[in-house]
Amino acid sequence: MKNLWNDSELHSMAAGKIHAADTPAELVDLVYASRLLGKDDRLVMHGGGNTSVKSVLTDFLGNHSNVIFIKASGVNLASVDVHDFTPVRIEPLQRLQRMYASGERHSEEDIKRFSTREFKNFLFLNLFTLTDQMVHRSLSPSIETLLHAFLPHRYIFHTHSLALLTLSNQAEGDRFCREALGKAYGMVPYIQPGLGLARLAANAYDEEPSIQGMVLHNHGLVTFGDTAREAYDRMIDGVSRIEERIASAGRKSFPSVGLPAKIASLDEVAPIVRGACSFEKTPGEKDYESFVLEFRKSSALDVFVNSADLESIVRKGAMTPDFIIRTKNCPLVLPAPDASDLEGFKASVRERVDGYVGEYRAYFERNRQATGMQVGMIDPMPRVVLVRGLGLFGLGRSVADAWLTADIAEQSALAMLDAESVGSFESISERDAFEIEYWDMEQAKVRKNRNGGEFAGKVALVTGGAGAIGLATAKAFRARGAQVAIMDLDPAALDRAAGELGPGTLTIPCDVTDRDAVRGAFDIILKTFGGLDIVVSNVGVALQGRIGDVADELLRKSFELNFFSHQTIAQNAVRIMRLQGTGGVLLFNVSKQAVNPGPDFGPYGLPKAATLFLLRQYALDHGRDGIRANGVNADRIRSGLLTPEMIQSRSSARGLSEKEYMAGNLLGLEVTAEDVADAFVHLALETKTTGSVTTVDGGNIAAALR
Repeated sequence: MKNLWNDSELHSMAAGKIHAADTPAELVDLVYASRLLGKDDRLVMHGGGNTSVKSVLTDFLGNHSNVIFIKASGVNLASVDVHDFTPVRIEPLQRLQRMYASGERHSEEDIKRFSTREFKNFLFLNLFTLTDQMVHRSLSPSIETLLHAFLPHRYIFHTHSLALLTLSNQAEGDRFCREALGKAYGMVPYIQPGLGLARLAANAYDEEPSIQGMVLHNHGLVTFGDTAREAYDRMIDGVSRIEERIASAGRKSFPSVGLPAKIASLDEVAPIVRGACSFEKTPGEKDYESFVLEFRKSSALDVFVNSADLESIVRKGAMTPDFIIRTKNCPLVLPAPDASDLEGFKASVRERVDGYVGEYRAYFERNRQATGMQVGMIDPMPRVVLVRGLGLFGLGRSVADAWLTADIAEQSALAMLDAESVGSFESISERDAFEIEYWDMEQAKVRKNRNGGEFAGKVALVTGGAGAIGLATAKAFRARGAQVAIMDLDPAALDRAAGELGPGTLTIPCDVTDRDAVRGAFDIILKTFGGLDIVVSNVGVALQGRIGDVADELLRKSFELNFFSHQTIAQNAVRIMRLQGTGGVLLFNVSKQAVNPGPDFGPYGLPKAATLFLLRQYALDHGRDGIRANGVNADRIRSGLLTPEMIQSRSSARGLSEKEYMAGNLLGLEVTAEDVADAFVHLALETKTTGSVTTVDGGNIAAALR
């Protein structure tokens, strides 16, 4: 492992924005070292790892206090800043240490009770209040605060080094780690983080004060030093030695299972997996909680997922307890999808998911009773799915969560191959895994980063997504937790729209009148999100002409764009939704012209009228699939259809001001693109409505459906 320390970089950072007037110099050094550790996912993954420094702070009364700055729970080390460290008073923590060391309180029951019920409150009570120049955000102190406080060293770094876990998670883990690290590191057996682990770490140091760090079995590597550079150098040196020991063992050969002649494609498999891992919010209501899927594949992963020993390896448990809240203790393993028997694969997936759920429920009840923990079961669905012959899926309630889960699962898979090559991988016990998974301090990390909203876990596509109504609609679904894909013809307009929608938005340039291009666009959605739940078919162009004079070419062009594109979009969506088996929502922008045609707008109104009946046909034919089809009938919306020039022309022709023209309805109010977006959201939430058209025009009796 390469040592990345660079004094010039450190000095540049210290001279920059990071170095506020009241920021201690040692905290700046800590931030720099933390970022170096965090940028390498072989050391730290997604909010894991801990770093700290001991310092002296002065409160607003001028009183001096010894504090420990420790990275807050769940904060990502790669992007950490000075305000991501919680300052905790050391003296109360060390008083706790002395109390247990003296035997005043020492029973295992005392330790367990403190770790589960009192720990969090104790840490919060001892947070140091910072001065005005260094305002502290509301962050939770790390689970590992006591470990860092009980050790005397100034700088302490803790990583979940995958190389270390590869060696330590073995029946002979002590021997393997000693071979790599010698006597410079203490050995601490696995115990749940908190007071118990802190005491064992302190004992390991007391037994041999000359150590440079310690191995926390199944949990990570700790190094310390008088300076950030010293602690960092020791971490890189220790991990490098471990990597050399692993490399010396060579890579074991892993026999593969037999695979079908042709494996089904990702765009066929992903919606099947996604649908099987969805579950009803309320039994019998057919309204599903869903996940976004992140897919991973590589030659090394192929060895893992196709290994004949895969089932026995993964059932041993997670690489480290810190991963369990993201990945659950074990993944779901699925058979290879035979391209010639997709229905057979679909049935097998459902059966395997049902089996996983049953096993998880039994695991929960068994360990809830054994531990006496008063907790409710989280959803029993897998978070990692391994598909033989294909690859790995990570599941999450958002793109970010799914990516994080897949990342952890991929790195864990490669580490397990190394562990099996060195010896035989072992994880913590089932009971230990349960106590970590349901420990409130761990669950708090997930709750803190969970993306909420009515559409969390859902995937929504908006066509014409760069236009006024499309963009407003995409924003509305995004604001409520959906993962959003937008399609439009203009790549530059898509880029601008994506800038407004934010990271995670999928943009797809597409001519919706090109059936092959549309099919390709839906395949991109499947590869990105794993499936699709909501489609807002919004594209339209208001072509004009007196119907007795209009050329066939113009009318056919309008039908291609204003009718057949909606059919092509809907057909592709239904194909995916039926594979998922969890229903779905088709929403069409119908337009006032469908029910209240205007003079010289026949080329636009005729295909729009056909689209109105198209949505009703989808409601009729696919209600049995749980797919709802509804539409919005809107009028006079400032957009690419109703341009400023058109507004001026129409208002002048009627002898009205632009304001009067735009508010020419029963309510006397202008209707906006955001109003139309709200109507689409409303229809998506109406789980028992289909074949309906919602009018959004401020009141126009001539355009009312009857």
